[in-house]
Formats: sequence, structure tokens, C-alpha cells
Amino acid sequence: MSGRDPEERGRVSTPLELLLDLTFVVAVGTAASQFAEMLAAGHTGRAVGAFLLAMVSISIAWISFSWFASAFGTDDWLYRLLTMVQMIGVVVFALGLPAMFHSVEDGGRLELRAIVAGYVVMRVAMVLQWWRAARDSPSFHDVGMAMIRWTVIAQAAWTVIGFAPLPRTVVLVAFVVLAALELMLPVLGQGGAGGTPWHPHHVAERYSLFAIITLGEGVVGTVASSGGLLGGADGTHWTGTAVAVVVAGIGLTFGMWWIYFTTPFGEILARRRSRGYLFGYGHIPAFVGIAGAGAGLHVAGLYLEHHAELGRTSVVLALALPVGLYVLVIYLLHTLLLSSRDRFHLLLIALTMVVLAAAVLLAAAGAGLSLCLLVVMLAPFVTVVGYETVGHRHQRRMLDDLDRPGVS
Repeated sequence: MSGRDPEERGRVSTPLELLLDLTFVVAVGTAASQFAEMLAAGHTGRAVGAFLLAMVSISIAWISFSWFASAFGTDDWLYRLLTMVQMIGVVVFALGLPAMFHSVEDGGRLELRAIVAGYVVMRVAMVLQWWRAARDSPSFHDVGMAMIRWTVIAQAAWTVIGFAPLPRTVVLVAFVVLAALELMLPVLGQGGAGGTPWHPHHVAERYSLFAIITLGEGVVGTVASSGGLLGGADGTHWTGTAVAVVVAGIGLTFGMWWIYFTTPFGEILARRRSRGYLFGYGHIPAFVGIAGAGAGLHVAGLYLEHHAELGRTSVVLALALPVGLYVLVIYLLHTLLLSSRDRFHLLLIALTMVVLAAAVLLAAAGAGLSLCLLVVMLAPFVTVVGYETVGHRHQRRMLDDLDRPGVS
């Protein structure tokens, strides 16, 4: 583990990385499903809190592995076995999510033991990976030992929070503090974003793949929304509502995917390596928005099947808000990574919010839910049309500006 070449040509995700991602798909899917059920039951505030707890934990664990793998992944037998240990931790974490969501819904003591155990297993495996890097690579010894030290401190604190009989308020405050510590670990251990030899295009591809598998929740939500709407004795008769829901769900998922790939994150990171932390952790709210949109589609299905306590307007908000969050985060990342504002972007954002607001207003006015979902579906296509006509030329000028002398 002497460190990979950050300029290695043709660097792509490995089959092992893709296999690990499958376990994270299960964790994200479980969190989104539990979130949707809690929302449908009318526990909005608690549902959002539990969902954020789950998604932030999942994202941090995935980010930690992905950046380490980009810098030091050897794919030898020991590296593979430690990755398997991480996969076990992810599955344990996912198995503990229903109990955590139920405890939040009940308002009693937070049940965090299983998810903390799974999280600690994931992070202990990373400690062992860092130990190998510190031992095998003298130039990264200090970085490796610092990462080990801070990670062990954080896991010890998580263990106390998960298993000690602490009041709910204390647990929630401690979670915020420890989540902040986890986000600061690379800064505490590595200093600048160039502290390890991560590969910009490889990292960008890893994030794009995680965005895709998280978008899979949109497909799951579409199936959940439309499956119970099929008529006929054998459930094979397609009603107009079922068709509209399928079109809206897949169209929305497709539009969100299209938006993500309008930004060449690999090119930007290759030019602005110092923005690595911003890119890495700035994606967490984007992942929350993507998974939240999938959950929103699931809530719509529960409403159409008369299994939701929410009104039509609240159901549309459950979908429109995460979609809006996702779009805003993608534009914000684009602006901050390039250090360049574009009035055209402001226009596209404003039009997107108008479309989402129109869907909510239609619901409030009594329009059918299927129509409202179709309107929400149009929101990401504001950006798609804007970029396919004008936006790509604006973006190319911004990238060319980065190549000018003195720009970093």
C-alpha cells in the first residue's frame, strides 16, 4: 500500500467496489422505505430526523471507503477480506434501521445498538486498512496514524452513545457532534485535500455510480406507487392513474440522472484538487435528496392505495421538497467547485422552483395526484432543456477559465 498514481490513465471502479456498493444499496433502500412509511403515518418531523441520521451515517461510511480505495486500493487478498468485513458491517447497519425508525416513531429510548454495531464494524475495518497504509508507505505514515487515532476516538464515542442508557436529547446532541467529528476526520488526519494520492476521475466515477444506485430508489418508489393501482382480478389491467404514475416516476428519475451528468466533476477535480473535501461531503445532501425523492414516490403510492394519513398537498410536498433539494445542491456544487456564478443558472433554478411550486398549488387546489406527479416530473427537465440548448457552452467557458495561469 504505497499509494496509487493520482494520474493513472484509464482508472475505473473495480468489481470489488461495485460489489461493496450493493450492500449500501440495501442500506439506502431500507432507510428510504422506513422513511416513506413514517411519513405516510403522519410523523413528518420524526421521520425526517431518523432519515437524516441514517443517510448521513451511510454516506460517511461509503465516502470513507471510496476515497481510501482511490488512494491506496491494492485489491490483494487482505484488502478484499477487510472489504468483506465492511460489507458485513453495512448489512448489520441496514438490519438495525427498522428498529431505529420504530424507536423514533414511538418517542421512547432511541434503539441504536444494531446500527452503531454495524457502523463501528465498518469503521474498524477502515482502521485496519489505514494501518496497512501507514506501515507500508513511509510517506503516508503520519497521515495513516492520525486517521487511525481520530477514527478510534470517534468509534469509542459512538459505542457509548449506542449502548449506554442516555436520555434522547443527549443522544441527539451527541450524534450531531460526532457526525461533525466524522466529517472533520480527513482534515484532522490529512490536512489539505491533497493529503493522499486519490484519483480525480476515479473519485468522480465512484460518486456518479453511487448517485445512480441511489436513484434506483426512484424506480423502487415507482413500482411501489403503481403496483397496487393495476386493476382486474389478476392485477394486470392498466388504469390511467397507474400509467401516469409510472411515467412520472421513471421520468423524474431519468431527469434527475440527466442533471447529475451535466457537470463534468472529474474534469473539475483534476483542475481543482484542493476542492476535494467540498466535492466529497457536499454530495451528502444530494444523496439525501435522491433517496428522499424515491421515498416520496413510495408515499404517493401509499396515498393512492389509501394507506396514508397525509393529505394530497403533503404527499406532493414529500416528493417536491427532496427534488428541489437535489437540484439546488447540484447547482451549488457546480458554483462552488468552479468558483463561478452564472445568471443563466439562476434562471434555471427559478424556473425549476416554479414548476415544483405549481405542482404543490395544483394539489392544494384539488387536482388529481397523478397530474401533480407529472408536473413534478417536469422540474428536472428545466435544467435538461437549458443545458442542451445553452448551458453546455456556459459551462465550457467556466472550465476554460480554470486553465488560465494563476487560477487554482
